[in-house]
Amino acid sequence: MRKIIERLILHFSRLKTKALKIKFGAAKILFLLMGFISLFWILIRVIPKPSRASYPCMRVSMPFASAFIAYMAALSSSLFFFRKSIRSLRANRILVGIGALAFAIVLGTISLIRNEFTANAITSPDKLFTDPLGPNAPIGEAKGVIPGRVVWVYNPNATNENCTNLSLTDVYWLAENTDQNIVDQMFSDGIKSLTDKESDAEAWDAIFRYFNQNHDKGDIGYTDTETIFIKINAVTAWGGAWPDGEVKSNDNIEYDTSPQAILTLLKQLVNMAGVPQEKIFIGDPIADIYNHIYDYLHEEFPHIHYCTGYNVPSRYDYTSNSTKALYFSDKGTVMPEIDKQDNIYNEMLNADYLLNIPTMKGHRWAGVTFFAKNHFGSNTSGGSWLMHPGLINNDNKGMRTDYNMYRVLVDIMGSEKLGRKTLLYFMEALWSTSYEHQPPQKFQSSPFNNDWSSSILLSLDPVAIESVCLDILQKEFTEEKIVDGMDKPWPDHPDRWIFVQFDGIDDYLHQAASSDWWPEGITYDPDNSGSPIPSLGVHEHWNNTTDMQYSRNLGTDDGIELVKIFEAVNTLDPRQLAANLRVFPNPCNEIARITWVQKEKAELSYELIDLQGRVILADNDIKDNGVFKELTLDVSAIQPGVYFIALHFNSGMRMTTTTERIIIN
Repeated sequence: MRKIIERLILHFSRLKTKALKIKFGAAKILFLLMGFISLFWILIRVIPKPSRASYPCMRVSMPFASAFIAYMAALSSSLFFFRKSIRSLRANRILVGIGALAFAIVLGTISLIRNEFTANAITSPDKLFTDPLGPNAPIGEAKGVIPGRVVWVYNPNATNENCTNLSLTDVYWLAENTDQNIVDQMFSDGIKSLTDKESDAEAWDAIFRYFNQNHDKGDIGYTDTETIFIKINAVTAWGGAWPDGEVKSNDNIEYDTSPQAILTLLKQLVNMAGVPQEKIFIGDPIADIYNHIYDYLHEEFPHIHYCTGYNVPSRYDYTSNSTKALYFSDKGTVMPEIDKQDNIYNEMLNADYLLNIPTMKGHRWAGVTFFAKNHFGSNTSGGSWLMHPGLINNDNKGMRTDYNMYRVLVDIMGSEKLGRKTLLYFMEALWSTSYEHQPPQKFQSSPFNNDWSSSILLSLDPVAIESVCLDILQKEFTEEKIVDGMDKPWPDHPDRWIFVQFDGIDDYLHQAASSDWWPEGITYDPDNSGSPIPSLGVHEHWNNTTDMQYSRNLGTDDGIELVKIFEAVNTLDPRQLAANLRVFPNPCNEIARITWVQKEKAELSYELIDLQGRVILADNDIKDNGVFKELTLDVSAIQPGVYFIALHFNSGMRMTTTTERIIIN
């Protein structure tokens, strides 16, 4: 018995040695070398100063070092138990020998598997994306009335959680599935927070003045002779939606800009900014406008120009222009067939301002489709497909995942006729998805928790808002979620499901932010002006997926500032007298408006408390018995910092308290 087991041990040992020799190729040498160097680097850097463990280079080194330690521990332990097993068997301690053999086999297997997993993790194209800069490492120059500010408004009540999006009788664009009033309020809250203004009209005036000052027009607002073109995303109507203008079947349910999002922008422009209807043009130049969009908008604003390129009755026909509108900075080295030019319609070319309303979703060729990618639909020269070699995935002909590669999206963002002509960046994320040609998907991560994304985002910094949208999608889509018909994989991508996790997916944002990331030999000059584009905005990734904080949120004067206006589901806890406490604007510097929904009559008192627990402001005698409450605080004399507002409610039968954080700057 002992002899048989000894032979098995020796046989397994030879197999293990042989396997190690087979696997000891370039990948294994790299793994061992990187592991040793990483461990050595951590020891000499972190032990003298433990705070260095949070440095980006240390966060990169840690996985290599830990994998190296685990591998060496498993390998050495395996050899130890092999020897112990042989000694025990030779001494006729059979049970001890068998037990040691079992440990040796398990640990030996772990060492092989661990090594194989680690090597694959280094080179696999399917691993989760990692920015080489790490979190909170901003690059570029922040833009905006409030530099670098992105406002994220989330309200789950804007969308019907019971909507299926699987049939034309129960789809996102129907009025019963997207609440227009809530979307209107979300936009109003967002635009005021974006500019730190008290009214929508003041916010629009600040936006127009900011744009005009940065386009050498002086400190002036909007004048009623100026035109605006609104670029929507209507890709499902590509090639024409006619003869009847209707979505053809359930198979055509894909996520385009919702009519509710478009209408809220039109209401704002006409009613708040004072733009005449006749001065507004709207459309997706490569597509039609479906009836469910046209009818919904036209009923309230009949004099706006709803554009089509397909000679459709009741629509406005674009007029063509053959003038070169966009020069590509690769000069034919990456996109040789496009002849270095792009054309756009006169209505867009001649507009004084552009507005861009994309939808937040992943994309099989670009990884994501946000503001820059949405302008592929602005092309009218047939060059849209010819621009694909400048994306991260050229129609499955080869991935371009390295950094410092030519990116056509940078030319689009830097063009005076497209990206730099954009007045406001408005991301419609009410119903988002991970792949451009599928219905919306419910988001599982916080704050969505198995509900629709129900968000809009606003900014005056094109790089910052695309960076935030990327972080949101990468937080949500970390496993295979790309589906066609919601239940089966999309056939052309059997091994690349997570489009938003493509390596190098933010290379275009690095380059739009800073020329330090431009490819060798490339100078971005999409207007053929002889002058390279400046920094278009600021790029960074948030600190983590829980806190979702950017550099300015963490107290620096650089990077992105994300302002989150989040609504809880509009259902009061029966144990509470009030809910949905909100502070606006937040951060604030003069006036803070606090609102909430109240369940029943109650007396109110409040306290403004600092982080040390000290009461800074208080009022113990406020009596207002309405069901929706509002309180205005003058915080102009309060030192900048983070505080908490605590509202105490007393109905006579019970008392409850609701709190919310408030930032004063």
